[in-house]
Amino acid sequence: MPVFRLSEEDISFPPGYMADEYGRLAVGGDLSPERLLLAYQRGLFPWFNPNEPIIWWSPDPRFVLFPDEIKVAKSMRPVFNQNKFTYSFDQHFRAIITHCREERLTDDGDGTWISDEMIEAYCRLHELGFAHSVEVYKDGEIVGGLYGISLGKIFFGESMFAKAPNASKAGFITLVKILEKKDFWLIDCQQETNHLRSLGGVNIPRKSFLEMMKKNESEETLRGSWRSFADL
Repeated sequence: MPVFRLSEEDISFPPGYMADEYGRLAVGGDLSPERLLLAYQRGLFPWFNPNEPIIWWSPDPRFVLFPDEIKVAKSMRPVFNQNKFTYSFDQHFRAIITHCREERLTDDGDGTWISDEMIEAYCRLHELGFAHSVEVYKDGEIVGGLYGISLGKIFFGESMFAKAPNASKAGFITLVKILEKKDFWLIDCQQETNHLRSLGGVNIPRKSFLEMMKKNESEETLRGSWRSFADL
């Protein structure tokens, strides 16, 4: 399959099933809120190196987690039973995405796709009520967290970080448990990692994922601040 070049004026995308063998569907376009939201609605996501053209991906298979299949290891039980961390939602979105970037930076400033352009684009989606963060604290300091996009009944996880053992896992599990209460169908993890597989992530065919995305278009989005989620 060819990799399509996007128009600067037209925000539409080719169908996700037309991606190449590596999952690359298209190149170009921009990170405007309208284009980003349409991409997620179509099951696509941007991933590219700073100072390079935007690449839009639709991998096959797709790595996901079903909320009712979350795995909580025995080693994590004391973390929750002893309240080793506290949590908040949507209180420090910019700080969380910045921490995610900094954790991946090498000494020469490379190693992450979270460029200044990406940070500003997702902070804009946060302001519009579509992007959300989870903050994890220990002794009043942020020691972990994650961020992603919510549309309909699907949460699209983007990145997470931890400055203390188990902090990112605890934040992710806390989020998944709440999304299960909110009847979310799926957490899109995009790419397989051992970390997420240990939490219950599985690969599903791209066809199945895109069918769920189509069905999700008619679902109402929990748009706006999720700060009250910390009380659930």
